[in-house]
Amino acid sequence: MSLQTRLMAAVIGFVSLILIIVAVITSATLGTTLENQLDQKVLSNLGQLSSLTDPRIQRAELYGVEPTADLVVEGVPSGDGVLFAIAGGQDSITPSGVIIEEGRTTQLTQAQLQQVAEGVQNSPTTVTIDDLGSYRLAATQTPHGITVVTGLPRDEIQNTLARLFTVIALATLGGLILLALTTAITIRVGLRPLRAVAATATRVANQPLDRGEVSITERVPAAEADPRTETGLVGAALNTLLDHVDSSLSARQQNEERMRRFVADASHELRTPLASIRGYSELSLKALGKAEQAGTATTPAVMESTGSALERIQAQSLRMTRLVEDLLLLARLDEGRELVYGTVDLTQLAVEGVADARPTAPDHAWDLDVPEEPVIVVGDTGRLHQVVTNLLANARTHTPAGTRITLTVAQEGDHGILRVHDDGPGIDPAVREELFARFARGDSSRARQTGGTGLGLAIVKAIVEGHHGEIIVDSAPGSTTFTVRIPANPASSDARATS
Repeated sequence: MSLQTRLMAAVIGFVSLILIIVAVITSATLGTTLENQLDQKVLSNLGQLSSLTDPRIQRAELYGVEPTADLVVEGVPSGDGVLFAIAGGQDSITPSGVIIEEGRTTQLTQAQLQQVAEGVQNSPTTVTIDDLGSYRLAATQTPHGITVVTGLPRDEIQNTLARLFTVIALATLGGLILLALTTAITIRVGLRPLRAVAATATRVANQPLDRGEVSITERVPAAEADPRTETGLVGAALNTLLDHVDSSLSARQQNEERMRRFVADASHELRTPLASIRGYSELSLKALGKAEQAGTATTPAVMESTGSALERIQAQSLRMTRLVEDLLLLARLDEGRELVYGTVDLTQLAVEGVADARPTAPDHAWDLDVPEEPVIVVGDTGRLHQVVTNLLANARTHTPAGTRITLTVAQEGDHGILRVHDDGPGIDPAVREELFARFARGDSSRARQTGGTGLGLAIVKAIVEGHHGEIIVDSAPGSTTFTVRIPANPASSDARATS
């Protein structure tokens, strides 16, 4: 059964049980009360008759008349259906009885008298008499040994209880019907958020989420996702889950696009040196073949041509080797490997970095700002030296001649700081988000084409994050600053400081 059906069955079942119990208790209480009232009337009538009956019977005997119950009816309390009977210890008194209705008497038969005699007691008791119904009877004896019996019918009690049962049954039935309708409406309204959740989940399940660009726009309506109700909490939780899944799918799509772009860029970068190597190899082989056919394979011209081709092959091989090594370094840094921790003096790295950069760009102005005391951190000396080299190379490559480049080293709290500042044209905001992406190019932003692979800043970011640091870029026309923050003691179990 559905949840709605089970809830309705439980509510109606419990309420029905409660109403039945209340009806039984009410009927029993009312029946007992009416029986007690009837008993009081019977005992009252019996008290009056016990003092009245004996003299009248004795007076009847004086006149030679056999005393019977109807001779003393005049003193019997009035009322419809009153039963009056006498029986005595004297042989002259024959048991007899009457039913008084509207002032008339109706004689009891011997069979009825027998039922009265067998069932009657001193206290009121219920006796069923043929053709008369149920009576409450009580008996007493006069001083002369005459037994007096009186009783009242129970018809009124039975009719009252029957009417009560009818009213209770009809009221219970009507109440249960109204309760069923109210419960059905209440439960249906209460479970409406769950139906909205199910409908939303069904629509989402029917969407193809395993391929291509996916965006989950389905949500449980805000009216059905009220966190103040239990069912609304389910809708709100589903909306939160769908938001998380949607953002995860978007991240997956971005990763796939980035991977495709990465593969395409890597293929392009590798294709160029491979094509050069192939071309110069074929050129050398053709030149040697022709020289051998002509018998001039060892002439200076052939040797010079072959040597030039081999130099180009070597240059392209070195370029391809650097690219592969950079890709391998990034892969290892992503896996948390490749770093060998030790004590590193950032001041010394800065001095060596600027000294190496000056000969490569004599048309730039180079400044160095370092403190008098060494700035010591725990890290990988070789990789941090690569950070300094790549940042200086990036500033040199993407700025025109005459640009001033400043490398600053400082100690700020428990972090060592490296800043590379230049007064070049700045970074185009359109490429700032992808600045540290692999194979990202800044050609369009710095107005100068480069021969790099686009992995320099990606490597810098990977190395800095491997040291649990951060790199921040702040750029505007005429001022670009890369700030690297390296913790003096990385909070990593892999950091092992060595002297």
